[in-house]
Amino acid sequence: MIIMQYNKSFKYIIPLGICLAAVSCTPVLAPLAEKKAVPQSFDKSTDTTNISATPWRTYFKDPNLVNLIDTALKNNQELQITLQEIEIAKNDIRVKKGLLLPQVGLAAGAGIEKVGRYTSQGAGDASTEIMPGKEMPDPLSDFKIGAYAKWEVDVWKKLRNSKKAAVSRYLATVEGKNFVITNLIAEVADSYYELLALDNQLEIVKQNITLQSNALEIVKIQKEASRATELAVQKFQAEVMASKSMEFDILQNIKETENKINFLLGQYPQEIKRDKTNFASLVPSAVNSGIPAQLLANRPDIKQAELELEAAKLDVKTARAEFYPSLDITAGIGFNAFKPSYLFTLPESLLYSLAGDIAAPLINRNALKAEYSSANARQIQALYNYERTILNAYIEVANQLSKINNLEKSYDLKSQQVDALNRSIDVAGDLFKSARVDYFEVLMTQRDALESKLELIETKKEQLNASVYVYRDLGGGWK
Repeated sequence: MIIMQYNKSFKYIIPLGICLAAVSCTPVLAPLAEKKAVPQSFDKSTDTTNISATPWRTYFKDPNLVNLIDTALKNNQELQITLQEIEIAKNDIRVKKGLLLPQVGLAAGAGIEKVGRYTSQGAGDASTEIMPGKEMPDPLSDFKIGAYAKWEVDVWKKLRNSKKAAVSRYLATVEGKNFVITNLIAEVADSYYELLALDNQLEIVKQNITLQSNALEIVKIQKEASRATELAVQKFQAEVMASKSMEFDILQNIKETENKINFLLGQYPQEIKRDKTNFASLVPSAVNSGIPAQLLANRPDIKQAELELEAAKLDVKTARAEFYPSLDITAGIGFNAFKPSYLFTLPESLLYSLAGDIAAPLINRNALKAEYSSANARQIQALYNYERTILNAYIEVANQLSKINNLEKSYDLKSQQVDALNRSIDVAGDLFKSARVDYFEVLMTQRDALESKLELIETKKEQLNASVYVYRDLGGGWK
């Protein structure tokens, strides 16, 4: 009696011992460091008004630019590739979800077997009658048809955590798509403003060529009147050639910038529709940066990094659950007979089974420990990537806000410089005609004026692009 009780207890002690051994041998990992808090403000401002909430169709006023962005969002290949990544991640969820459900299948088979007469099976078959006077056939056929099922009971939430990790990664790919969108919009706008700037620089160079050509004609006349030398003529001629060479350089830059936009729009090279006349009158949009904490909700790359961190944490839980015992339930039902006519004879041909298995890894667990440690290392990587993404976002916004402020002051000074040099060109021309200054001063004045005008356009372009970049860096464009 005592022995029977011991045996009954012993069959429960074995699985319990397996569970305790599995849990006790799981590596203990150090906890993650706390996430760092973002600064309270950009440059001491506590205003929560944020331009990222403005839709891009409202933020960009130029209808030609709006049409270009529309086309890019429909045709851009990189964006289309990202959309397929979302589909891949969505299918991964379906795979993980399927593992939570029983695997059910149908099976059918047929075979034939000839056993030796002087074997236990052969002797048994020879002495067995199917019915009175009818022996078992030899050789023996075997026909089978039925259904089977297998189900791993998710006791430790291993499969559920794996599914949750897949969901987090799917949501991360959605945020990745949003990040591609906001960058695509910014890149199209940046290239568009660069194209407008090149158009205006080309116009200024053409005007300068006309001015230099007129001065060249005056020098030629003065040379004929012995008021100027051949050296002055050649100097003015060289200056005209240099400006014409610059014209072709700008034309090439215009073509390359147009084709860059065409690439972003997913179309072959063609002329980009734009208004070339109002560049100087364009005013950058007003900037309201809000507070840094809003970056966590507005920047797609930060949300993507946060979701990837969440998935990495779930991967650690899944890897830890691999150390615990698994419970598998298998079942089957069907029909089995040695002759097709007997296959569906009930209950003689009925076949069924039901079994439960508990298994836990005890030997050669190094692979599981290595995977568990790797999962934790990936989790730490994801945490550092999350912190780096937030830091990068804050610095990008801070840089653009500073740039906008400094460009505004620089543009005002350069405008005054251009006005002064424009007046100096007229003065130098009048003085040169009356022989009160030499040709060198006229050349230098024209060259300085050209450079200052080109720099003014470049500054205007940087102002417009800074307003694009700060809109992107604050998380605008994807909503």
